[in-house]
Amino acid sequence: MWVFGRTGESPVTTGINGTGLTAIVTGASCGLGLKTTRVLALRGVQVVMAVRNVDAGHVGRTTELDVMKLDLSSLASVRKLSSEYVSTGLPLLILIYNAGIMACPFSISEDNVELQFTINHLGHFLLTNLLLGTMKKTTHASNKEGRIVILRSLAHIFMYNGGIQFDKINDESEYFGMRAYGQSKLANILQAKELARRLKVQNLELHVADGLAYVFVKFALKNAEQGAATSCFLELHPQGVTGKHFMDCNFTEPNSLGKDMKLAKKLWEFSLSLIYQART
Repeated sequence: MWVFGRTGESPVTTGINGTGLTAIVTGASCGLGLKTTRVLALRGVQVVMAVRNVDAGHVGRTTELDVMKLDLSSLASVRKLSSEYVSTGLPLLILIYNAGIMACPFSISEDNVELQFTINHLGHFLLTNLLLGTMKKTTHASNKEGRIVILRSLAHIFMYNGGIQFDKINDESEYFGMRAYGQSKLANILQAKELARRLKVQNLELHVADGLAYVFVKFALKNAEQGAATSCFLELHPQGVTGKHFMDCNFTEPNSLGKDMKLAKKLWEFSLSLIYQART
């Protein structure tokens, strides 16, 4: 076990050289995403900031940073970014999923899926599947581990009874903002579990890091630097562990539903069906 406690994001990566690595960070223009992006660039990683507001992404841009537009509420935007990235011919070893919204009023995306579920889970799920081929190619060519880091939240414990409302995902009468947020974060955990299972014979490392920062003043769990520490640690630490969950740079366990592999498989198939329906 690596014991670091609640430290900032830069000290846990001291001495690690990320030169030659390329990463995509969603939600990279503020908060944890921005902190993570800065540390990766500091360690020599070529970072692509995937952001909805391109102008905000260009603020503080350096030679190690590129900016690409990504609106996770639109699956068409996810496909566009993926296509544009693949067309650049750039390698890809690190995916960091930081972007998200929390406890917002009920809304439906342009793809006819509840908005929090779309942005926090479905958009990232599609992005993973579209870029996985590039990651596999890069890991094989470079003989280096790939890292997919999905920033989850302790708020996954506030989900609906049963975890995922498969039959009521768009039911406004059943909607409660915080529970819908918890549902989307549980989906992140389950996605990680199922993807890790599918990739267990391949050289890709999958991690889920806790990304809850300044959600409620009364909880005051982490500031942005502390919240980003685990993410940076998982992205750059030479010892990869697949399909695990971390907080404060140490292994932790999700709740019982977060370990339910049947639920994870069902969510994977459900997510694919939503994506298929959005294209028809």
